[in-house]
Formats: sequence, C-alpha cells, structure tokens
Amino acid sequence: MSDESTELDVYLVGGAVRDALLDRPLGDRDWVVVGSTAAQMLSLGFTPVGKDFPVFLHPQTHEEYALARTERKQGRGHRGFVMHAEPSITLEQDLQRRDLTINAIAQDAKGTLIDPFGGAQDIEQGVLRHVSPAFAEDPLRVFRVARFAAQLPKFHVAPQTRALMREMAAAGELRDLSAERVWQELHKALTAPAPERFFSVLEEASCAQDWFAEIVVEALDFRAHEPLLRFAELPLGRDEFRAVAARLKTPSLYLLTALDWLAWGDTLGDWAGADAAVLNDAFAALKVTHGDVRLERMLRLLHGQGLDVSEQLLSLADGWRQVKVHANGLVGPAYGRALQVARIEFIESARGL
Repeated sequence: MSDESTELDVYLVGGAVRDALLDRPLGDRDWVVVGSTAAQMLSLGFTPVGKDFPVFLHPQTHEEYALARTERKQGRGHRGFVMHAEPSITLEQDLQRRDLTINAIAQDAKGTLIDPFGGAQDIEQGVLRHVSPAFAEDPLRVFRVARFAAQLPKFHVAPQTRALMREMAAAGELRDLSAERVWQELHKALTAPAPERFFSVLEEASCAQDWFAEIVVEALDFRAHEPLLRFAELPLGRDEFRAVAARLKTPSLYLLTALDWLAWGDTLGDWAGADAAVLNDAFAALKVTHGDVRLERMLRLLHGQGLDVSEQLLSLADGWRQVKVHANGLVGPAYGRALQVARIEFIESARGL
C-alpha cells in the first residue's frame, strides 16, 4: 500500500476478498476508507469519481477508494437511492448495505478478515444469501443473484433469499429496472460456467416473467463458449428473439447472429446433403461475397454441437465467391439469375453430387 493509503483506515472489500477465498483469479481491487472525508482524500492526491459519489481514484494505482457510506431508498428502481458518507460511519455499516454475504467481507492491512455477516461460512457451504432486508430496496440484486449462480455453479440460493426475490417480483419492482442493467447481468451470465442457472434461478423465484417470459428453462442447451453465440443458442423463435432483443436493447450483432443461426444453422450443419439452391441462399444471406465473418460465427456454433465442418465449408464458400458469369449482354435481374444458376451448379459440382 502506498504512502497516501497508509494515512487512511483502509480495507480491501468485495469481489477481491471473495475471489481470494474461492481461489479464483483476482480482478480489480476495491477499497473502503473509514473515518475520512472527501477533503482529506483530495489533500492526499486522490481524484474524485463523479459529482455526488464518494469514490476516489488512487494517485498511483488508480484503484477505487470509497468512503464508508450508507444508502437510503428513495423512489423506485435501481437508481432510487440517497447515499450518506461521513467519518462516523463504521465498516460494518458500509458492509451491511451490500447485496450478498459473500460480497460483504473486508480485509485489513494485516490480512485479517472482518466478516460480520458470515460470508466466509457461506462460501464454505456454497450459499448465496442476502445480507439484510435492505436487499429488497434494489431490484437489480435479483439478477445479480442469478448471475452469481451462473458464475458459481456449486452454490445454491438460500430459501430466505429466494422468497425475498419472489416478493420483489410480485411487487413489480423488477419492471422498474433499465434494460441496459438487466442486459449487463445477462451478458455476464452468458460468459459464466453455467449460464443456464441464471434462468433457472429466476424461474424458481418467479422472477423471469417481466424480462425472460419466452425462455423455457428445460429447453436450454448451451454448447458454445462465447456470449454472442450462447445468446443465439437460446431456445427462441424468430419473433421471440426480436421481442427479447428489443426488450433488453441488446447489441444488434447479437440479434443478427441469432437470426442467422435460426435461418441457416441446419442447412450448414447438413451442408453435404442440403439442397444446393438452399445452400446458395445461405451463402448469399450470410454475405459470403463480402467475407466469411458471419459464416465463421455459424461454424463456431456448429463446432459446439460437435460438427467440425469449417475447412470444407470455408473452401466451398471461397469457390462460390469466385464464380463468374460472362455477361453476354445480360444485365440487371437477368445477370443475377444467371449468376445464381452458376453458383448452384458450382456447389453441386464441388460436392460431387
């Protein structure tokens, strides 16, 4: 810890402490400062983050140092909070405002754990448990619990926490969240070891209806590893994908990939036996004439299903792309039809059919 930090009563908190106890790779480190003021932080060279948020960046490490604070609910939704930070607020009061016990553990400069809510024991027992009734004040925490369940597949949600989540959903609190925040939690879950648990936890707590009503948990079968491709593997139809994507304001690439997979996944998976005209349509729709980016995404999805056809299809697509037709006076639609016929003939010939 640097000279600036040693003048403060500082504790490592949150994910860094949790992940160390879980023997997981450590990410960013966050610190809580007890008994200090914004003026003191500024005098030590820390840079404030935002106007009304008591968080500062360390002058050397640029890690975040937050003044111990409490929060009071005011209004609905994720942003309806008033924060209060002053030197009299204790470390335990700061930890009490956090979502889960496993995230409410601190560590002092000597490495001693401060764990007033039993987070270390919950880590040992594999439990996702809310810290206090204040959990219900932030509806985003429902999706955070589901996301942690996806990231920590051996953990289960405490019955009391599940009941509280159900009450929050029944009260309509989840509808007040922004699409962007819900999407962020889903995206993190799609990068996790067990993304299906995100949806199963929400369903078990009756929390899926407002945002994921179309998704049937029993039909989930993730085989890819990229979040983009896992989104495409959701068991949805074309209209359902459009509805979910619009509701969550997903990046357009996610919807495009999902629709490509719905339209052409089966054709490409059976490329050797597929009708040549349909395969030609697939190459055209995936804009193979402009490159293989969209086709390669389909190939990665097929690979996840155990179909390693990349070499054959990329070679076929390259040849298809190079097919030319002598104009012979053909222009406009007539030229397009002649090119289509030539490309279909090429596919049939290249496959030896």
